[in-house]
Amino acid sequence: MSRTRAAMLAVPLALGLMSAVASPAGATGAAGAAAPLSVPDSSLTCQGRGVDPDALVRHRTEAVIAAPLATVWRLQTDVERWPSWQGPVESVRRLDHGPLRAGSAFRWTMPVPPNPSTPATSLEITSTVRQIERGRCIRWTGPAIGEGLRIDGVHVWTFTRVKGGVLVRTEEIHTGAQVEADVPVATRLLREGLEGWLRDLGQAAEARG
Repeated sequence: MSRTRAAMLAVPLALGLMSAVASPAGATGAAGAAAPLSVPDSSLTCQGRGVDPDALVRHRTEAVIAAPLATVWRLQTDVERWPSWQGPVESVRRLDHGPLRAGSAFRWTMPVPPNPSTPATSLEITSTVRQIERGRCIRWTGPAIGEGLRIDGVHVWTFTRVKGGVLVRTEEIHTGAQVEADVPVATRLLREGLEGWLRDLGQAAEARG
């Protein structure tokens, strides 16, 4: 989700917020079954499209969620309701209407508290669905923009019925001058964000049964 302003204290914070964090370092994904893969052998794909395997900031993780596939899929794709189960998400607005489909876009925001490098701001993320297959996968791309910050991202999700629930896999990359200036920190925070998102998704889905 590239800009050259050196606000490195803001970058890690924004990265975490972008992926709906609020998770401690080393947290596992939903249902305690996360399997983080910082440098996977191959990318997740949706309809044959994945992420750039050469991206410097890249993470992949997964979890089994003990809930019906229909419940998990509905929570993930009903984007306007994300604030009801993802604490860090402040607002979401669809830029089109009807079921989520290829070409659908949505704009979502998260607050970024003040820090020594930047004032308090709101991170605005505009995501466009590029590929989607109902109940199986979704891939979106788009920028996240805040005060003195731009990150471009590609995010893929896949959903597979397994014994005991649904195996949810997710992979995301971030590109831009700021995140690439400190790849280890950016990658760690991306990992924490994805695992936090999976945990929130799992808790919400399992609560709905």
